Amino acid sequence: MSTDQQEIDFDINSIPEPENLKEVVESLMVNPNLSPLNYYNDFTDVAPDPEDQKSDDIYQSGFFKLEDGSEMVSMTIHAMHHHLETDPQKAAEILVSRAVRKMVCFGAEPVAITTMLYHINYQDPSGQFIADGAKMGFENAANIFGIKITDRKIRYDYFGDHGSQSPTLIVTIAGRIVPDEKGKVNYITPSFKRKGNNVFLLGNLSDDIASSDYLEFYHEVSNSPLPEFNLAFEASLVNLVKQLINDKLVDSASPVSKGGVFFSLLRAGWINELGFDITTAAETREDSFLFGESMGRIIVGVHPDAEDEFVDLMLEAKIPFCALGHVTKGEIRIDDESFGYLDKMSNNN
Repeated sequence: MSTDQQEIDFDINSIPEPENLKEVVESLMVNPNLSPLNYYNDFTDVAPDPEDQKSDDIYQSGFFKLEDGSEMVSMTIHAMHHHLETDPQKAAEILVSRAVRKMVCFGAEPVAITTMLYHINYQDPSGQFIADGAKMGFENAANIFGIKITDRKIRYDYFGDHGSQSPTLIVTIAGRIVPDEKGKVNYITPSFKRKGNNVFLLGNLSDDIASSDYLEFYHEVSNSPLPEFNLAFEASLVNLVKQLINDKLVDSASPVSKGGVFFSLLRAGWINELGFDITTAAETREDSFLFGESMGRIIVGVHPDAEDEFVDLMLEAKIPFCALGHVTKGEIRIDDESFGYLDKMSNNN
């Protein structure tokens, strides 16, 4: 393994904890990767109308009804360029898991997957290392999630000299929503549905800010390892979420992704202009709890009437979870401190 393929040493204790979380939020809000407005932006030359962007959040995951009305299908595309040169297998497994988590959070069943690997010279030893590792990770993840691979190998876009372009892996997953026994199509969306719903975080808590937008854009540290990840746990988590959705125990489900818990909550509230009141975990740093991007975590909204049954199922499944707080009419509160109102945050972007 070459020097640039060696594991990156990183210690979270080398990163100072911010004294002012509001300052962190304001700094990250201008990042186009994280802004809720840009999250729904179609990237055309015409500035988007926020009201139009909020009209129907189901289409953000690429859900479409077939013309004959018989079925709803979905497609999602995700890309990864972090650490393909150092740990391509883990990077590929993370990429597939992210895509699967997003699709399952809408109540869809992933069916088939394909992938493209860009900007490598696979005749070069380093390019072959990336290709072999990515192929193994891609197949491992597809197998554990039970998704059919459309091609038995990764499709390559060959470049003899890709210059400063980083190797990039792109996966596309096609899925469908299976009707229940009564023929009804059940799907949910990431958006909070009503004030007063309880908000839970499914998955493990950890002090992990590696490869996060927070670490890269706020602390300007771009050289860090991939976030914590366990492929087998990912599979268990998505199977549990499928059951929660089928049993109608959750009103919303949102994968923790770009920007961590805080920005995942912000995106969940933005469409219906609902805020959140949450409490951070005492056993983790506030910045890692709010902005870390470790894998295997999903935020769900639960109606108070369904809470007991939800908790019983979670305890039976033995998947870690914790209560974050509740949905508010629009105010954002963290540890009893107000961060303002969601509509004002959105308008500032």
